[in-house]
Amino acid sequence: MLNKAVSDCPVLVVDLDGTLLRSDMLFETFWNAFSRDWRTPFRAVAALRGGKAALKRTLAQHSAVDVETLPYDPEVIAYVKNWRARGGRTALVTASDSELAAKIAAHLDIFDDVQGSDGEQNNKGPAKAALLAERYGDTGYAYMGDTHADLPVWDGARLAITVNAPAGLRRQADALGTAVEHLSTVPSSAAPYLKALRPHQWLKNILIFLPLLAAHQYDGITFLKSLFAFAAFCMVASSVYVLNDLLDLAADRVHPRKCKRPFASGSVPIAHGTWLAGGLLSCGTVIAIFLGGPFLAAMVLYYIVTTAYSLYLKRQVIIDICVLAGLYTMRIVAGGAATGIPLSVWLLAFSIFFFFSLAAVKRQAELVDSAERGKLGASGRGYHVDDLPLISQIGISSGYVSVLVMALYVNSPAVTKLYTSPSALWGICLVLLYWVTRMVMVTHRGQMHDDPVVYAAKDRISQICALIIFAFAMGGALL
Repeated sequence: MLNKAVSDCPVLVVDLDGTLLRSDMLFETFWNAFSRDWRTPFRAVAALRGGKAALKRTLAQHSAVDVETLPYDPEVIAYVKNWRARGGRTALVTASDSELAAKIAAHLDIFDDVQGSDGEQNNKGPAKAALLAERYGDTGYAYMGDTHADLPVWDGARLAITVNAPAGLRRQADALGTAVEHLSTVPSSAAPYLKALRPHQWLKNILIFLPLLAAHQYDGITFLKSLFAFAAFCMVASSVYVLNDLLDLAADRVHPRKCKRPFASGSVPIAHGTWLAGGLLSCGTVIAIFLGGPFLAAMVLYYIVTTAYSLYLKRQVIIDICVLAGLYTMRIVAGGAATGIPLSVWLLAFSIFFFFSLAAVKRQAELVDSAERGKLGASGRGYHVDDLPLISQIGISSGYVSVLVMALYVNSPAVTKLYTSPSALWGICLVLLYWVTRMVMVTHRGQMHDDPVVYAAKDRISQICALIIFAFAMGGALL
């Protein structure tokens, strides 16, 4: 089949976005530029006045996409190589900016010709079809594409090759009367989309129920409000995770584990991620509105801080740890706002020190991982491997202070109002002292997951500690 195609049509023209590349360079350049400069959206809107080609040129010039780490489709590359091996010529013709197309072609070294948008002419749809007809003649080429915009190009080709096209587009391509070949290189699955939401991270949002538990208000209305607040925070948090992954594409693609994330690997198009982030935020906001102004304000503040963290604060030494600790505590504040339960100073003090410790452990884990890989610092962060001793000290000392706050709380008059046997709560202090020390030790030995909360949820010893803490709390309340 391929030998006959090459002999009948010696030129294979390949599209870039969604075909050769499991991504879209317009979105790639936007998110890359946005991660470097928060003014990018405003710059993009101004450039769009000159047309889409001008927008692509502006984003290409203000971004620094590493073409070597982009998620290329290996089966498409193999097809192009086989075409050339059989004596055919190949061309990369794309609507993406010509400067980027040239860099990609030079990196892959499998194309004889390359064409892209030039800042004035958007090389897409009918414009691309006219360009190819002028360059290679009517029906003088085979064309490999993936979207409805490629239909006019396929209509003028001798051979149409679809790549991962949906069933409807395949039928339209078949109806053109052109010889058609369909390639499926990526399995259709919802699993990568679910993974992009990071549902395992929703565990952190259980903190919303903490005001209810601490105040011993177990009535149905209070629980229902907390449940809706939990759902809203899960949606908004997933929106933030998607946004963070889009901003971290460059760093994730050079990381041994994070390179497998849905957007970094190309299993979910980053164009879909852009709309997914906005949709999740909208749904979470609607629920927040029904829970009242205080909760909505807490959630808006959470989103603003997390966005600032993704864009800038995560690269600021120590400030990033403070922000992470604050975001954990903000979930508790949101739980109180949703239910109208006033928060005690003891609870807030304990949460600030405890989560400051976990945030430091998270940075410690990243630095240990970097040291094992021979890197000087954590990618996308402001720390160096030499900072490891200090970061581990911050983690363990802050954790110990949180245990001290718990001990002072157990010995305070406020406890007698809620617990019949406050002395049983001293057991919680002992378990926390052991658990904090062990977490730092596990991290020091390079056995920590990137996120200590997720690690604790899967760790058998941490689960046992949680059960023992629960038993001591029940003992204090019931004995």
